[in-house]
Order: sequence, then C-alpha cells, then structure tokens
Amino acid sequence: MYKVFVNTWNVGGVTPVDDLNMEDLLDTDIDSCDIYVFGFQEIVPLSAKNILGPEKTSVCNKWNTLIESALNKSISTSPRSHEHRERQKVHPVKEANSEEEEEEEGGDEREFRCMVSKQMVGIFVSVWVREGLRGHIRHMSVSCVGCGIMGCLGNKGSVTVRFHLHETSLCFVCCHLASGGKAGDEIRRNLDAAEILSRTSFSRGASHDLPRRILDHDRIIWFGDLNYRISLLEAKTRLLVDRKEWNTLLERDQLRLEVTEGQTFEGWQEGAIGFSPTYKYYPNSNKYYGSSLGRKGEKRRAPAWLVSAN
Repeated sequence: MYKVFVNTWNVGGVTPVDDLNMEDLLDTDIDSCDIYVFGFQEIVPLSAKNILGPEKTSVCNKWNTLIESALNKSISTSPRSHEHRERQKVHPVKEANSEEEEEEEGGDEREFRCMVSKQMVGIFVSVWVREGLRGHIRHMSVSCVGCGIMGCLGNKGSVTVRFHLHETSLCFVCCHLASGGKAGDEIRRNLDAAEILSRTSFSRGASHDLPRRILDHDRIIWFGDLNYRISLLEAKTRLLVDRKEWNTLLERDQLRLEVTEGQTFEGWQEGAIGFSPTYKYYPNSNKYYGSSLGRKGEKRRAPAWLVSAN
C-alpha cells in the first residue's frame, strides 16, 4: 500500500522567502509518504498583467526548490543525488521511463523527484514521487481549465494532474473557485466546479482505453481554495470561532449546505475538519482580518474554511 500526501495553500500573491520552513506544512519523516502533491493558489498577485501576460516560472522554480529541500533533507545524499536536485525546475509533462529519464536513474530510491509541475496564472501544482516508485508511474497528463474573467481566463479555475500508479488511475484536481461573500456567490462557485468537471479532459492514449474525464478515474482528490463561506452573520461567526465551536460553524458551512442540497459535488466526501477556519489571517500572524490588528476602513472578512480536500 502506498501513502499519498496532498497539501493546498493560498499564499496570497507573496513570493516565498529563501529560508521558508516547508517542514511545517508536511510530514517529512523518511518513511511517511510515497507521493506528495502540492497545490498552491495565488503564487502571483491576480493582477491584469499576471492574468494576461506570460507565466512567471521563476516563482514556480523557487517553490520547487523549497519543496525539494524539505522532502530530501533527511536523506543522506551522494554527489550524484545532489546533481539530481540541481535539476529540479518546472517540468514538462512526460511519460515515466522515457529515454531522458532512464539516463537519470540510479539515485537513492528514497529520494523524491519532481514528476511534473504546472502553473496557470496563480494556480500551481507540483507532484513529487520517491525515486524507487517512478518506474511504476505511467500516463502522466495535465489539463487546465480557466473559469475566471469572461468565464475562461486563469485567475480562477483548475489545474488537474492524472497518472497511473501500477494499474490504478489517480486524478488530482487543484482549484481556485469564484470568490465573494455576498448571498448567492456560492452559486458561482457551484458553476465553477461544474465547469471544471465538464471541461477537464485527457488523451485516451494510443489504445483508447485511458480515462478521459475526472470522474472516469479510480481515485480522485479535489483540493484547493474552494472559497465557500459560512452562512452566518459576521459577529456570530467570530464569536463561535473564538469559542472553537467548529461543529456549530460547520452546520452553516456553505459547501456542506450545497452538497446536502444536491447543488454540487454529488457523491463526494470531505475529510474531517477539526481545526480553525483557514480564512483570512493577517500575514505572519494568527489574527483574522477585522481583528484588533485591523486598520481603519479596512475591508472586514468573516472567518471561513475556504480550503478543502475531498
């Protein structure tokens, strides 16, 4: 049995510092997991320049460098494995065991290698696999769906990565759905999710027997910044957060309400939640926006669980 770790983080358009401790985000025990899938939102500010202009691969490279350092920190490395890590950049999608990858084999089987990285504006996905497992991965593919401005630009949408591990097809959907805290904005998020399910597609392969749609895969994980809020008055929400009454808050969580009413994610299951709402903190603090740290005239943002994995 293999273990997969999936992480998602909206970084608010902030480029990571060189000494960012990624170990705080994941279990780096050497025998912990075999595959790591990292999903980020807003790795660049969602400005018109970034939405319409070329992608900033330097930011992706920086995240990959930090991820690689954290995953392989505890592994004793040879000069050859050090050379491998120097190569970790933004990788194109390619089949495992291609001629190029065969030339690179021979590293520590415990070492993690980047199989694929893909950016769409602010959404960034990076998949890392143990060296000893790479030969069992086939049919790696990526599909991007823009749901943002005009219903097609990449400031909102998804980056989906799929591959086969032995005979099991795995699909990882990293999304950033429509924002907004007004009544009815949850409908826009439902529509984005439906668009992602409808428009994400992959090649059927030479034998035409590979999964084409998200729901065709054996195992699917949907994660990211889904942006669903809590349907309570802000003052009530903050009071319940202060009291850590998570179950009461979750009863009014928009995502759970929409799923219960059959409006979205029919048949999906969300993991257990036993932690504070993830939205929205002041940078480098544990204080929510609108708290005592706020500035006069600052937009108030009620706490909510925007980030989810299903």
